[in-house]
Amino acid sequence: MPSRPHRALLPLAAGLAAALAACTGSSPAPGPAPLVATAQVDPAALLPRELTADQQVSQALSRLTFGPRPGDAQRVRAMGVDQWIDLQLHPERIDDPAVARLLAQLPTLAMSASDLEEKYPPPAQVLARLRRPNGRDSALSAADSQELRRVGREANRPVAELVTSRVARATVSERQLQEVMTDFWENHFTVYVAKGPRERYFLVDYDRDVIRPSALGKFRDLLGAVAASPAMLFYLDNWESVADSAHPTLAAAREPRFGVLRPGRGGTRIFAPGAIVPPGAYRRPNAPALPGGRPRPIGINENYARELLELHTLGVDGGYTQQDIIEVARAFTGWTIAPPRLGGGSLFRPETHDAGPKTVLGHKLPFGRGVEDGEDVLDIVARHPATAHFIALKLARRFVSDTPPAELVDRAAATFTRTDGDIREVVRTIVTSPEFFSRAAWRAKVKSPFEVVVSAVRAMGAEPDLTPRTAQVVNRLGQPLFGHQAPNGWPETGEAWMNTGAILNRINFGLAVAAGRLPGVTLDRWGPAAALRDTTREAQVDGVVAAILGGAVSPDTRAVMLSGEHPLLAAGRLPADSAMAMGADSAGVPDMMAPDDPPGRPDRRDARRLMRDAALRPNARGGPAFGPLPALSGLAQVLGLALGSPEFQRR
Repeated sequence: MPSRPHRALLPLAAGLAAALAACTGSSPAPGPAPLVATAQVDPAALLPRELTADQQVSQALSRLTFGPRPGDAQRVRAMGVDQWIDLQLHPERIDDPAVARLLAQLPTLAMSASDLEEKYPPPAQVLARLRRPNGRDSALSAADSQELRRVGREANRPVAELVTSRVARATVSERQLQEVMTDFWENHFTVYVAKGPRERYFLVDYDRDVIRPSALGKFRDLLGAVAASPAMLFYLDNWESVADSAHPTLAAAREPRFGVLRPGRGGTRIFAPGAIVPPGAYRRPNAPALPGGRPRPIGINENYARELLELHTLGVDGGYTQQDIIEVARAFTGWTIAPPRLGGGSLFRPETHDAGPKTVLGHKLPFGRGVEDGEDVLDIVARHPATAHFIALKLARRFVSDTPPAELVDRAAATFTRTDGDIREVVRTIVTSPEFFSRAAWRAKVKSPFEVVVSAVRAMGAEPDLTPRTAQVVNRLGQPLFGHQAPNGWPETGEAWMNTGAILNRINFGLAVAAGRLPGVTLDRWGPAAALRDTTREAQVDGVVAAILGGAVSPDTRAVMLSGEHPLLAAGRLPADSAMAMGADSAGVPDMMAPDDPPGRPDRRDARRLMRDAALRPNARGGPAFGPLPALSGLAQVLGLALGSPEFQRR
């Protein structure tokens, strides 16, 4: 947070920003914090920065990338940190040949959901076909059983290649900020891969066509793409939400029968309302039965509406009511998914849409409309002041600290409102701010398991792993990709990742990397190894600290690296007074359940509690994440202890 003298400089800074914005074609002034004149400059960005020039480079690389690779700091320093930030904010300007090469080796990533489902069908579907070849039940032959096992393995291929690509892209992409923002939004708009058998086919499109294109674009475009995506429609059950018997629906259009939902108004096919069907006249054909043969009730499903307001836009304190949730759910009736034979995409069915009038957050939606109801709701919530604050807070938490300064959040929210939800400019406000470059923000964020693994691979200068093995290491550290069951996503604050078992596993992970247990990672390929291998222990420690830990570590960390003896590994537990504990509160088990969860929803609270426990266990089985490691010595031991140190676990 700027000091009082800094705040007093804001009017002067605003004047300088205006002068810079009026200039064109001039080069940025030299200095430790050059300005970018290609976009409107936040006046606060002109205030003094507390970090040194080298620390600013390290801070930018640790927050806007998944960790520096060998040589990155020198390249950013030569370009200038602000010019580099501006370039990362425009990924379309950055060539990324390494990603193009790796995507060519993962063919499922270019396929549609319907093509994936046809080529890699669910095992249950194949089993039913094998058991009823002629309309009669029959026993499986040995060949049938072998075929079923093959189908079971192949059915996982789309998800395996997707999670492999997530790790590989984060490792080698030059468009690092886009990768960081893709990770942020895929957690914000989380989807659970095991929701049902069709979800695995929707996730490839979700990553490729929904999240990535808008990760630094307009929030309204991203929100609309998510709302219309089969992945979200399926995950939060909106695909089966239809008007209840008390409300009128729209008559189905004859030609064409289906309307394709696309992000934004311009690409959405709007059905002419036609006749209004009286309340109670519509009955969905072939509604799947509940256990015991009871018919499934016809009516709205509130799941998506609730999470749209609470988790995607306004936030739990955003000022909405239960009646708003019901009205939003009514507005999204008819937003559903086509069967595979019709392409498996998202559809709008007018005959299932509640055509009655609605009121959402004080805005009236007229009688007799169709898909426009949902589009209007997205407009309303995307431009709501509570959404501006909620998204600004989450982005500031991601980039600055778990408890970002209120003044920074307010400025970022103002940018959100002024730019009509331009994510790029909101991020710019945050990552060029004095708060971002403050001593309070320095190493203030604890890495998630995904960040730990990818940053270690990047620090070692390794080639991308095109097998699922590195992604499986992320799983073992407690964060399976697309594996969070509840819609609130993985924890955003450090305390959730830090208990005794998790810290021990991160230390063991560092040793496993140095031992060559990660695909593509070897000590011989690490650039500084040749110069450090035959030097003294003290020189090795100094070299590793400079190359991996930004040149500065605590006395405790240096002592561990010099001695080769780690107190946590020796004792098998976390000493209460150890500086290795990564913070006074890190050993506690936090309650991830939001304190303001509405009453009467035990299913959601239980899901959050279960996911909290799963995230904090060393792995799904509750045992150690890594097996016995070989005894390390010399440079490998120093490097392994550095990768497991508190300094490396923070960004």
